[in-house]
Amino acid sequence: MATKALLVRLEAKSGKEDAVEEFLLSALPLVEREPGTEPWFAVRFGPSTYGIIDAFPDDAARTAHLHGAVGQALGARADELFASPPEISELDVLAAKL
Repeated sequence: MATKALLVRLEAKSGKEDAVEEFLLSALPLVEREPGTEPWFAVRFGPSTYGIIDAFPDDAARTAHLHGAVGQALGARADELFASPPEISELDVLAAKL
């Protein structure tokens, strides 16, 4: 069972909404290679607000994900795509149905 999670909120720079969506779509194959990341969702909260919601079996898997390929890609493109730094919240999962 997933016991740890992340909620990452992303605010696209004006005019970069399509590029943010393309970035999030391109992250899926990277996440699929992470055995400890499941589930993983890229979402849109509003016209320019996006997010990533993902869950992990433990802290080690969550930390591995944060330092993995998606985290590195997010950091590398943050200045280009986002109006502010990604807002990352670490969560404890109380209950889940997957």
